[in-house]
Amino acid sequence: MLNDLLSRNRDWSHLRQRQEPDYFTRLAALQAPEFFWIGCSDSRVPANVVAGLDPGEVFVHRNVANVIHSADMNFLSSLEFAVDTLHVREIIVCGHYGCGGVRAATEDLPHGLADHWLEPIRRLARSYAVDLGRESDAEGRRDRLAELNVVEGVRRVCETPILQRAWERGADIRVHGLIYGLKDGLLRDLDCSMGPGHFGAGER
Repeated sequence: MLNDLLSRNRDWSHLRQRQEPDYFTRLAALQAPEFFWIGCSDSRVPANVVAGLDPGEVFVHRNVANVIHSADMNFLSSLEFAVDTLHVREIIVCGHYGCGGVRAATEDLPHGLADHWLEPIRRLARSYAVDLGRESDAEGRRDRLAELNVVEGVRRVCETPILQRAWERGADIRVHGLIYGLKDGLLRDLDCSMGPGHFGAGER
């Protein structure tokens, strides 16, 4: 399988160079992304592909179910690097319908360490039980919960001292919440964006 992977890589590299001879030279010269993407680790939702961007145009952090933990040093270091070093101006929290992590959070089954990681989603499910109960089936409830997880993620990103300090020094950074549809390949704006001077105004 590894040899197959390496062979596919060579084919891809040769194809890219035929299509765009300076592609790798350009990417190697500079990383200057406009977007910091916080997404799910699901292999069906690669950030630059679904957003139609080149790899150098988006800086990416991914985890199971795109959960924002305020004490996650991996996330915090990525956010700080994106804001303070790369000077991104758009931060996107992106979930997706049909999310396996959200599904696991709603199942009464043991998932090992994932149960600890997904606890914030279970907390959201309890807090929005009435809202979720309006959905007609389990899939609809999970998809609505995936949306709520994105909205909560946007709020948590905005609450970090990293972003608060950036706003205090005048950085024009906006945080957006999107959801991706596996069935149609479309990104949807959840209308929960926040920016400098508008913290709290993006709540649904």
